[in-house]
Amino acid sequence: MKIASIVARYLLGLIFTVIGLNGFLHFIPQQPLANPLAMQFMVVVSASHFAAFFFAVQVLGGLLLIFGSFVPLALTLLAAELYNILAFHMALAPSTAAPAIVACVLWVLVFLHYRESFKGIFSAKPARQSSH
Repeated sequence: MKIASIVARYLLGLIFTVIGLNGFLHFIPQQPLANPLAMQFMVVVSASHFAAFFFAVQVLGGLLLIFGSFVPLALTLLAAELYNILAFHMALAPSTAAPAIVACVLWVLVFLHYRESFKGIFSAKPARQSSH
């Protein structure tokens, strides 16, 4: 399981780094979206430069995964990205959701290896701070 997690971490890091950089440098050609609403959404997000925030987080999270530094932080950042990507594809472009689903599977494989780092956030009651 450890090897699968390491491979998944590198693949996920590479995917997000490349896709994030593509958002800034446009080196991967994009197919036009079939759904007019999806196209409108992408035009507005791009024209307003709102997408730059998403792409910056993708690059940051991807690089953190590749270098193996702050992996729980990277997973947290990329979980939000994956949620938005998956929501977009499920609502506006379901026929192109396969890469998002693959990325989610990779995320889960990495998360399982680092799940102890997230133990506190799944607690119904917050841990109490000890007073000095």
